[in-house]
Amino acid sequence: MKTSFLDANIFIRYLTNDEPAKADRVEWLLDQAAKGKERLMTTEMVLAEVVWVLESFYKLENRAIGPMVKAILATPGLEVINGALVEKAIEMYMQRNIDFIDGYIVAVMERHHVDEIFSYDKKHLARITAIQRKEP
Repeated sequence: MKTSFLDANIFIRYLTNDEPAKADRVEWLLDQAAKGKERLMTTEMVLAEVVWVLESFYKLENRAIGPMVKAILATPGLEVINGALVEKAIEMYMQRNIDFIDGYIVAVMERHHVDEIFSYDKKHLARITAIQRKEP
């Protein structure tokens, strides 16, 4: 069985149901994957785009977006490349109220045992006590 890639707009249609006919077709596709009839894949960059669109266009807050991304990660038959990093990033995004990308950066740093970051971002990265932010 070949694998098909899912783009961000597929998730957006499903999560927002702003185009019900498309949302229904996405639901059918995800159901096929859960039944083992389709093999689907996406990546952390697609989920970053999903978060960004839900925040910027749909004006949703992290407490609404976090569970949506967690549901994507838990979808049977869908492989999310670097899904464990996305899971950690979403936790920080929700619990520490930082940008998703900042949470992802911290998750990558933790995975690679890096505890210092050069950044001018005082607002979000200062909320993560496990790392030290430095300025060049």
